[in-house]
Amino acid sequence: MNTDADIPIPAHKSATAKNTASRLLRKMYGQRYLQAMALLGIAWMIIFNYVPMYGIIIAFKDFNIIKSISAAPWAGLEHFKAFMDDDNLGYVIKNTLGMSVLKLIIGFPLPIIFALFLNEVRSIGFKKLVQTISYLPHFLSWVILGGILATWLADVGIINKILLALHVIQEPVSYLAEPSYFWSIIITSDIWKELGWSAIIYLAAMSGVSPEMYEAATIDGAGRFQKMFYITLPSIMGTITILFILAVSGILNSNFDQILVLKNQLNESASNVIDVYVYQTGLQQSRFSYATAVGLIKSLISLGLLLSANFITKRLNNTSLF
Repeated sequence: MNTDADIPIPAHKSATAKNTASRLLRKMYGQRYLQAMALLGIAWMIIFNYVPMYGIIIAFKDFNIIKSISAAPWAGLEHFKAFMDDDNLGYVIKNTLGMSVLKLIIGFPLPIIFALFLNEVRSIGFKKLVQTISYLPHFLSWVILGGILATWLADVGIINKILLALHVIQEPVSYLAEPSYFWSIIITSDIWKELGWSAIIYLAAMSGVSPEMYEAATIDGAGRFQKMFYITLPSIMGTITILFILAVSGILNSNFDQILVLKNQLNESASNVIDVYVYQTGLQQSRFSYATAVGLIKSLISLGLLLSANFITKRLNNTSLF
């Protein structure tokens, strides 16, 4: 009885496979320097992104630094249940979602609008000046910007001096000590820092729009705003969609550095978000398993948001990440 193993492979197919492999090896050798750079990136990603994933099992164990991860006793879903029963859960979720959703609603469209108007500037020198000034804060860390903001928003800071001079307020206000102002400070400062940098991607996409489309629209009598809405905006819609998907998937990321620098005991009711909560419980209180469980819950929800946003945008305008 004949089997598949007994069937000989045709000579021409074997020769074709060898030729394909030979061409591939020659191509890789010709690109050996690029391949080496790519391999370094892959190695970095494996070492720092995939190898640490072994630590996820800490969420299902009672881990402490005295014992190894493998020696720690299993706890099942105990830490997940503890988080669901935690008294801090309500306001931590409220603060996280509140700031993140407002950042998405306000902060996501602003770079698009800024890029659209900046793209209409005809003076190259002025355009470069505005770009430089707008994305310069991106290169400053939140430690530096946090110190600047703390100085500006203090009782004797420049903000209070201006408002007092304009008779908007009657006495100085310590803004970082008031929980009611914290969300506004976070959202405004985040936009200030990232507006210009985020607009670069949209400006790059706009540079790929065919000038012939603008010329045809000009002949048809279209004005600048009409060109903006009917040519530029639809042409970069794919870029907007991809960035929107990524923004939705990161809605639970509350910019840990920014909040940690600006939070204090007086505004804690408005500043305690998931990332800060994980930091406090995990490192300050040494509840490693509990903090890992909270972080895992956040990651799973973020994955669900990514898949949902990708599915919805694919159905609406046939654009998606995958």
